Amino acid sequence: MPLITSKEMFKKAYEGKYAIGAFNVNNMEIIQGIVDAAKEEQAPLILQVSAGARKYANATYLRKMVDAAVIDSNLPICLHLDHGDTFELCKDCIDNGFTSVMIDGSHHPFEKNIELAKKVADYAHERGVVVEAELGRLAGIEDAVNVSAEDASYTRPEEVEEFVTKTGVDSLAIAIGTSHGAYKFKPGQKPQLKFDILEEVERRLPNFPIVLHGASSVPQQFVKIINENGGKMPDAIGIPEEMLRQAASMAVCKINIDSDLRLACTAAIRKHFNEHPEHFDPRQYLGDARANIKEIVRHKLVNVLGCNGKAAEIIAAVEKNA
Repeated sequence: MPLITSKEMFKKAYEGKYAIGAFNVNNMEIIQGIVDAAKEEQAPLILQVSAGARKYANATYLRKMVDAAVIDSNLPICLHLDHGDTFELCKDCIDNGFTSVMIDGSHHPFEKNIELAKKVADYAHERGVVVEAELGRLAGIEDAVNVSAEDASYTRPEEVEEFVTKTGVDSLAIAIGTSHGAYKFKPGQKPQLKFDILEEVERRLPNFPIVLHGASSVPQQFVKIINENGGKMPDAIGIPEEMLRQAASMAVCKINIDSDLRLACTAAIRKHFNEHPEHFDPRQYLGDARANIKEIVRHKLVNVLGCNGKAAEIIAAVEKNA
């Protein structure tokens, strides 16, 4: 089937109390690892591309590799722009076949954020594309996103109704304690999500899909392998998976995962080089990286997101409403 929007995905996820995994892609092996896991588990997918990924891999190459994933898998796949920060970037992705875009105006004042999100939503909806926006600011570093702890702020539930009504966006990313990158908490700090904010947002926006950014769990087995094989990642820690599963059983319909894929990839490559210093064929060590990515994605689909086995119901809903 062709690329789809996230509309039917989110509707089914909300009803079924699960979430769709939104996995960042940067190269062929990452895409293959994600898609192989989803094929095995018959799970829907959101493959998302950041501005940094477009610069690194070339937007055309990434778009064509996602097309190949659709052909290879026959899964319901949405192609999403992650953290678009300008109308021009969102427009370019919409015009080049993306089925979903995020406009991140969270660094702007509230009214400016509304203005920018509405402009993107109006343009996207005329072309059958859905839009995600963000209220509140997540701390951390990921590609071009760099927000200090001092500048981060939780989402204010009293603002969400006005924001969604005035912008017309289709989903909303909120800040409840997640953060970008592999260093989400200070040493000794207890990871915690503000479920009271999520509950209040859900009360004010019933049946409206909510998104969690910065939701990687930073698997400690990968951190250990990296550190044992020449890496230096002290105090890397993420969001406990049980908290993400709880969020997925509430209003959260999309959970973004990027750092965990990077860790899986890097752990495999560092281990391979340490064990096989004579190897120089990229297929050898990138093959290990792809296998690691597949296993972590499969784990997420089944044990965190709960969207395994849900591809068929989403395909049926898309075909019914076509």
